[in-house]
Formats: sequence, C-alpha cells, structure tokens
Amino acid sequence: MHANQPRHAAHPFNNWLPKMAKQKLFVDIKQGEPSKRSPKSGSLFPMSDKLPVSVTVMLPTWNEEKAVGLTIDDIPRDWCDELEIMIVDGNSTDKTREIALAKGARVHIEPRKGYGRAYRSGFDVAKGDIIVTMDADCTYPAEVVPDLVKKLLDEDLQFITCDRLTKAEDGSMSGLHGFGNWVLSFTARMLFWYGVKDSQSGMWVFRKSIFDNPKMRPTNDGMPLSQEMKILARKVIGKQKAIEVSVPYRTRVGEAVIHTWGDGWKNLRFLYFKRVGLHRTRSPWGALSDNPDSLNGDIPEQQK
Repeated sequence: MHANQPRHAAHPFNNWLPKMAKQKLFVDIKQGEPSKRSPKSGSLFPMSDKLPVSVTVMLPTWNEEKAVGLTIDDIPRDWCDELEIMIVDGNSTDKTREIALAKGARVHIEPRKGYGRAYRSGFDVAKGDIIVTMDADCTYPAEVVPDLVKKLLDEDLQFITCDRLTKAEDGSMSGLHGFGNWVLSFTARMLFWYGVKDSQSGMWVFRKSIFDNPKMRPTNDGMPLSQEMKILARKVIGKQKAIEVSVPYRTRVGEAVIHTWGDGWKNLRFLYFKRVGLHRTRSPWGALSDNPDSLNGDIPEQQK
C-alpha cells in the first residue's frame, strides 16, 4: 500500500463501476478507523443512553475458529436493554462453538446444510426484537451496529441492508469477486428494479416482526437467501421503510468458504427463477424442535 494511500481506500473495482451502479440510491454511515474504537465499548459513536430495545446479533458459522472470537469481541456491549450474540452453526468440525461459548455467545446448531438454512432457523429462534446479521470473519464493521439499530428506530424503518461496494477496503475483495458482485447486483436491479446497489451483502438490520407476514419469509436455503431478503424487503415493505446504507468492508480473517463460480451461478439462476415465479421452497420455515441450543444445555461442547 502506498504511504499516502488512506487505510480505508475504496476498492479499485469501484473505479470502473458503470455510472448507473454509482447512483445515490442509498445513504451513508460515517466511516471510522478501527484504531480509534473505544476498547471498552467497541463503538465509534458512544451513546449516553441505552436504546430501549432487545437485539440479537446473529452470525452463521462453519469452521470459523480463526475469526469468530475476534468478531464477537468487536460487537459493542451495553448500548441496548438486552443484547444477544448468537451463532447459528452448521456442524463445525473445529473449535468454533467452543470459542463462541467461551465468549458468552449463544450457540444454536442447524444440522441441515446451507447459509440460507442457517438464517431461516436462526430468525425463528432469535430472542431480540431487532436482528442484526454479520459474517463471523471480521469483514463487517461491528462497531457501527448500535448506530444502525438507532437509525432503524429513529427513522421508524423496518429493514436496513448494508452496501459494501462503496467503502470496500483495498484487498477486501479480489477483482473476480468484485466483478461477480457487480454482475449479480446489476442483474438484480434490472430484473426487479428495486434500487439496491449491493445485492450480496450479508449485513442487515431489521425488526423480527417483519416475519409475521409470511410473504416476507425468505425461502432459499443457500447463498441466494442474501439477495432474496433484499428483493422481499423492497417488494413487501417498500423503499421508504427498507433502505440501503454504506458501511466499510474489510479483509477476511480465516479461509473463505465461498466458491466464486459455483455460488455465482446459483445466485444468478435464482434471480431468473425468482423473477418468473419458478423458485420453490425446499424446506419449511423455522428451526427443528430438536436442534441443539446452548440455552437448553445440549451443545456437545457443554458436556465436556
């Protein structure tokens, strides 16, 4: 990195995004330097009063032992009435669950495979009135979680999705990954005309009550659930109550489990199938009654 280049420089891919992709269809959250975070609160914007709400920060995991502890540590504390940090684990074979438990997080095991399947179970059993989602790999800025929740409450919003592309740090995405994100996001905008810049972002903030409407419940058990959430939010909730906010995106800690070509094709196929009404739900909404959960004391690591 050049000596005069800012730490949070925009990803080089952004320099050649088509003009249409750069339209101001979203709002910004102030971007801050991680080195300036308070070591006690982890927040860039300390609050004098707690937000009167219960919040679940949810992390889907599979073999994230290198980053899950760091991600949990980065989530600010003592800013809302009740904070639940919860991982939904897809049968990790490393120490992911052990580390999460040691950090005080709730652990829910979803034995059925899939990124979307983990969320479709986690959303059902989350305790918080507000749900915040992030990946457990240190890529998303946990320090802005309180500000995003405050924005949701202050502006009476229902759903916020976070755009990574505008503020992606240098090295956070490969050129191929960035191009794939743009192709999928552009295709989604053309097919659904919903004005979301980053269709693949995995950081969302929303009221759990949106799922009281069955039409808002996502159906995909795989990676396409991410773009399905945004399509449904804009369609069911509307653009005034479902908005996009730009946040920093950082270099991943640990090994990536995304398969660029395979996952990209699945996402692209889903968009076209969804548009013409051919997509079908393959598994029911919600967690299985016998899914292990640390609240019940039946996680294997709790038996040691």
